[in-house]
Amino acid sequence: MKSKLKRCITAMAAFAALASFGAFSAAAGEPYDSYNYDRWGEAVPSQAGFSAERSVSGYDLGVGAFDSPSDIFCDHEHIFYIADTGNNRIVAVDTDFADTVKVYDSFTMPDGSETTLNKPMGVYVSAENDLIYIADSDNARVLISDKDGNVQGTITKPTSEVYDQKRTFLPQRVIADKAGNVYVVLGNITTGAAMFAPDGSFMGFYGANRVEPTAEIVSNYIRSIFMSDEKKARRTRTVPTGITSFDIDGDFIFTCTSSSTQTTDTVKKLNAAGKNIFADLELSFGDYKPVYDTSQNKVLSPAIVDIDVAEDGCINCLDLTTGRVFQYDEDCNLLFITGAIAKQTGGFDHVSAIESLDNDLYVLDSSKDTVTIFRETSFGKAVHKAAALYNAGYYEEALEPWQDVLKRDGNYHRAYVGIASALLRKGDYKGAMKYAKLSDAGDIYNKAFEGYRREFLREHFTAIAAGLVILIAGAVTYSKLRKKRGNKKRKEEQI
Repeated sequence: MKSKLKRCITAMAAFAALASFGAFSAAAGEPYDSYNYDRWGEAVPSQAGFSAERSVSGYDLGVGAFDSPSDIFCDHEHIFYIADTGNNRIVAVDTDFADTVKVYDSFTMPDGSETTLNKPMGVYVSAENDLIYIADSDNARVLISDKDGNVQGTITKPTSEVYDQKRTFLPQRVIADKAGNVYVVLGNITTGAAMFAPDGSFMGFYGANRVEPTAEIVSNYIRSIFMSDEKKARRTRTVPTGITSFDIDGDFIFTCTSSSTQTTDTVKKLNAAGKNIFADLELSFGDYKPVYDTSQNKVLSPAIVDIDVAEDGCINCLDLTTGRVFQYDEDCNLLFITGAIAKQTGGFDHVSAIESLDNDLYVLDSSKDTVTIFRETSFGKAVHKAAALYNAGYYEEALEPWQDVLKRDGNYHRAYVGIASALLRKGDYKGAMKYAKLSDAGDIYNKAFEGYRREFLREHFTAIAAGLVILIAGAVTYSKLRKKRGNKKRKEEQI
């Protein structure tokens, strides 16, 4: 009965949404249908938050075809830097992706000699010192250069005992914090990102993923308690998956892993001490249900290959499995799903990196050798406005924007939560309970119910008190009469 009711309500919500704005109208021209998830975790039609404007190739920029580009970064001056891996160069492009600003295919070393890149995999530009950091993978180094191509420093394989000397040094991604510390994702290291001081000295590893607590691992751990030291030394050790990519936002570093078998630490938010702020939260990234690939006859789970934190705090996760961008607000509430595996503009073959500027998205495809630009739609703007107010603590101010979102899309689950919170802050407990129930927001519903109960008792206190007085008086009178009749009956029995 519950499942039938659930399907009925979902169908009615979908019908209402389609009637109000037209099915997939916002995604007109896109090679995929826009969807989101309802409170039951079911995929439902939804308005698109982004629309693919165009794809840009190296030919469009006048620098020849890109070859397996791996990374893209937008600096503080809104210049985009593309790690054109197969062509051994970094291509700097203007804000509009109309012209090339500079091609970095050779650099001048401090001694005056020239050096070139070899399979650069990552690029980052620091707003603090205006230096370009390049993960020069096959040269086994991180190259640090100014914007004129003059090398200011290099980071190579550490000689520290902490770093296994049997391991090669293969930089994949690189970022730097405000203090000048450099963090490097290494392709063959699972103990976290390698961390270096501003002078290039090795400081250790940062932000290692936890081991997935599977039944097999738990069983092996229990057996190891009873093993001899000799057997323990010979047994195969379980290691965590490595970090695939990361981004920095103020004092926090966000990491992701592309392992499709790992559900722990898929996305992390790390503070300066390396503690994961998301560790104790029940979060899910990517599609709620794994995708079944008929061509491979297997189930494909999300594999977050890159992560970007926008200026407004939104977290953009790029899923290699589906070619989709999953955008979350700063509290990890799902906002939009954009993209797909497809040949048309807005679809991808093999996504490799994502970047954002203002409220627009830029997705790099290492197979198509293009950058696809997604512009924010009017619906996306409405959601971002409401989410920004809500996340800043302006719940009441966010009420009207959330209501506008709900008018546009009756399926949009996040709007129900926002409205419930706003009504709770306004003291409209009955309304908050209604929307909290529709959004399955138990915490909000409980708080609203407590407020509604207090309000009911306060408004009806006189009537309740009078009723209690009458009830008590009646109980006392009844007790006296009963006692009197009892005494009379005993006297009659004695006679």
